Amino acid sequence: MLLPVIMAGGSGTRLWPVSREHYPKQFCSLLGDDTMLQQTVRRLSGLQSSAPLLVCNEEHRFLAAEQLRLDGIENSPILLEPAGRNTAPAIALAALHATRNGGDPLLLVMPADHLLQDIPAFHAALKKAETLAADGRLVTFGIVPDAPETGFGYIRRGAAIGEEGFAVAGFQEKPDLETAGSYLKDGGYYWNSGMFLFRAGIYLAALRQYAPAILDACETAMAGAQSDAQFVRPERAAFEACPEDSIDYAVMEKTDRAAVVPLDAGWNDIGSWSAIWDAMGKDADGNALSGDVLQVASRNSIVSADKRLVAVVGIEDLVVIDTADALLVARKDAVQHVKKIVEKLKAGKRSETVNHRKVYRPWGNYDSIDVGDRHQVKRITVKPGAKLSVQKHHHRAEHWVVVRGTAKVLKGTETIMLSENESTYIPLGEIHALENPGKIPLELIEVQSGSYLGEDDIVRLEDRYGRV
Repeated sequence: MLLPVIMAGGSGTRLWPVSREHYPKQFCSLLGDDTMLQQTVRRLSGLQSSAPLLVCNEEHRFLAAEQLRLDGIENSPILLEPAGRNTAPAIALAALHATRNGGDPLLLVMPADHLLQDIPAFHAALKKAETLAADGRLVTFGIVPDAPETGFGYIRRGAAIGEEGFAVAGFQEKPDLETAGSYLKDGGYYWNSGMFLFRAGIYLAALRQYAPAILDACETAMAGAQSDAQFVRPERAAFEACPEDSIDYAVMEKTDRAAVVPLDAGWNDIGSWSAIWDAMGKDADGNALSGDVLQVASRNSIVSADKRLVAVVGIEDLVVIDTADALLVARKDAVQHVKKIVEKLKAGKRSETVNHRKVYRPWGNYDSIDVGDRHQVKRITVKPGAKLSVQKHHHRAEHWVVVRGTAKVLKGTETIMLSENESTYIPLGEIHALENPGKIPLELIEVQSGSYLGEDDIVRLEDRYGRV
């Protein structure tokens, strides 16, 4: 049986301001209505495989679970990395989880933030890779290059292995333009996709041979793992002691079992705004537009409007990304420097690197409409059947006005029901909770007032999502 392992870690800083620390690109809808994670899951349709095993950061667990649920996948295990240690340890956690009951499935390892446009071609390549992986090979997928790309690593193919693929003759670092051009002319080089297929046991044996410290740390972490709901939490201290390394450096560049299967399926790693422009549909002037955008005399630009009208006149080769709380304007040939903006924001301890104005929670979301020195206004949406934690605040009071749906409110020892246009007041220090007992989303306006309005002024007493 094929077990898809979806790697959903990473922060995607080069796609700021859409990608943020708590809402990175794999959970964003960058190309169409579906998120990158949802697109990754859906390309598994038609394969003989089990439900995917997700590996992600603990901070993103509810985002991951909700997006899987929207695709009809519930209760599939999600491995939560206690810390980022690169791909070799993350895949080791997945392999150990997959073999915990004596099984040895084929692991199809895929990043959650890549684009594949030709799914039948992907499935055909996967079938070839399965033959090699069943024979004990560690298979990677090599993207057939169509340009001298300097932003990707390359795989050099060796001798053919039947009709399925090739032995790997070597891995090459990101080349300069002249070298990349020679690779393209040679025809024996592929872009390194970061996708793999191998038996879990073969990968663990390779780690034992080439990177035993990684395997030892991961085995200890999984031996002490705890589970709640669908979340599997490896033991933190053991995993934090794990060496950091990629699967390429730790295993693939050292093993004599590495094989490559060529893949020509409209692949894109969606690593920058110029890559988004490449993948999007364009108008007659080469502009990729999304949202409420008007353009006049503009060419070869990407313009995205999230909340309001954006009008551009006479621009060329620009990136214009407008969100509710931040605007990015950059030349397309300079988008690799967007991460430097993120570094400056972090150095200034700006919240725009962490959250959007709309923040997602396991029970729904809130949108910070207005913020002042001693007040904050939020639009809160609670999913049907969901409930916020039983909590209290030391520094703020709250007024709630229901604008849609029905609210079940706990205030101290009293429980009240509020309908549309009804309101209540939560005094400072009052124990309270908010629940949506209805079948439609509950929407309300919350006005906070007090000396401190930070999200860390929440004392949770009970919580169905394990956040106490």
